[in-house]
Amino acid sequence: MTDIRKTGMTRRGLLRGATAMGAAALILPAGMRAAQAAPKKGGTLRVGMGHGSTSDSLDPGSWDNAYSQVFANARHNFLTEIAADGQLVPELATEWSASPDAATWTFKLREGVTFHSGKTMDSADVIASINHHRGEDSESAAKPIVASITDIKADGPNTVIFTLDAGNADFPFIISDYHLPIMPAKDGKIDPTSLDGCGGYIVQSYEPGVEATLTRNPNYWKTDRAHFDAIELLPIVDAAARQNALLSGQVDLIDRVDLNTVHLLERAPSIKTLSVSGTQHYVMPMDSRAAPFSDNNVRLALKHAINREEMVAKILNGYGSVGNDHPIGQSNRFHASELEQRAYDPDKAKYYLKQAGLDSLDVELSTSEAAFGGATDAAVLFSESAAAAGINLTVKREPADGYWSNVWMQKPFVTSYWGGRPTEDWMFSTAYASGASWNDSYWEHERFNQLLTSARSELNEATRREMYVEMQTIVRDEGSVIVPMYANYVMAHSDAVMTPEQVGSNWTMDGFRAIERWWFA
Repeated sequence: MTDIRKTGMTRRGLLRGATAMGAAALILPAGMRAAQAAPKKGGTLRVGMGHGSTSDSLDPGSWDNAYSQVFANARHNFLTEIAADGQLVPELATEWSASPDAATWTFKLREGVTFHSGKTMDSADVIASINHHRGEDSESAAKPIVASITDIKADGPNTVIFTLDAGNADFPFIISDYHLPIMPAKDGKIDPTSLDGCGGYIVQSYEPGVEATLTRNPNYWKTDRAHFDAIELLPIVDAAARQNALLSGQVDLIDRVDLNTVHLLERAPSIKTLSVSGTQHYVMPMDSRAAPFSDNNVRLALKHAINREEMVAKILNGYGSVGNDHPIGQSNRFHASELEQRAYDPDKAKYYLKQAGLDSLDVELSTSEAAFGGATDAAVLFSESAAAAGINLTVKREPADGYWSNVWMQKPFVTSYWGGRPTEDWMFSTAYASGASWNDSYWEHERFNQLLTSARSELNEATRREMYVEMQTIVRDEGSVIVPMYANYVMAHSDAVMTPEQVGSNWTMDGFRAIERWWFA
């Protein structure tokens, strides 16, 4: 998961790189947008992040927290970029095209881009950067998502051709993954410890777990980005300390606002909160191999016995939205908005229990705050709402230490969370496909797996949408996971910090690109 452990397309639009994911939902104070002026250059942005550790590595294959990812996006560029509105747009690639079966992809590279060291970016850098994550000896977290690449070759200094083992219409999205920056090559390899990039900011100093300082790249090819003169990126893991740093003016921007104390920030005269609805969702997977969860009627009973609206109100303090028992959020481009929203209905829960031959049900839900903030309280609320349906749900509080190795995917009914993925195939392949390493409900469904394979190589937008809507329906009605709510990315900043009208929802901090996209008033 940046995850805990774990990270209709028209043919013409696909081949030219104009793929839509859907608009981000952005909550801003009234009048803020109208007060915005055009971005201007200047100032030092101080950022307090809720991640960051002395064990953080510069190797892009190891980036597993938001501090590393925001730091990376400040100094690096990628072949493609997910824009704030969900469009896939060119970055170091200017265009791309696919073979009819979507198994061969050709990327044209932007000319004249230089790394901070002065080296000109070319196809050799792209090939070495991607190959760093491939091969038997690779330990990169991105190894699974590049495993389908069977060959990469250059066709001159500004063209790269990827050959895949099967068609994948989402490949231009995949190549935007935060583990895959383009770094300078030497003798066919990159130096994974190098700070050299071709992004908007040049690293001046970096001490893992302490601070990173950067200054604007004077030769940056994006003249409409990188507005700050300098950046100070600080890991402040403690939520109270992070909030106090913002209130006292020690930093200008923080992420991971504590929802229990967000009201203090909302009352501060010089502070603005910013909430973005994206793909982050909280889940309760049930081991579909184990009784009673092997009976879909039992699963449906539990899905109708949970009060989603109450959870969003009490656990998220309203900073989120109800889930519909599948992992595809409203910001995904093939979100099935037409599916009826499942609601709390104890009578329906009782009906499905009877279909399972039961008058009542005793189950145990293992949980911990390691799963997500408020997970224990969410489990207690579930227990209270389920009682009206004749379900005795016992909440078992598990130690936070070792939760992901000893409880998640080990016990039959647990709480967990997912950061989501930018595409439907990416999310389904990671956590719902047969045999997937992180299929945490051990769920198998023949029709679902057939659709997953077919949709991956389908280039017709309308046909793909039909397939993904059917898959969301299958997971909602036959899957072995409860998805009660989506949690917003909640940040806060001083009123001197200005944001674009639309802020990216694919990851926190404007898709990890706040440093490049934002500016001072």
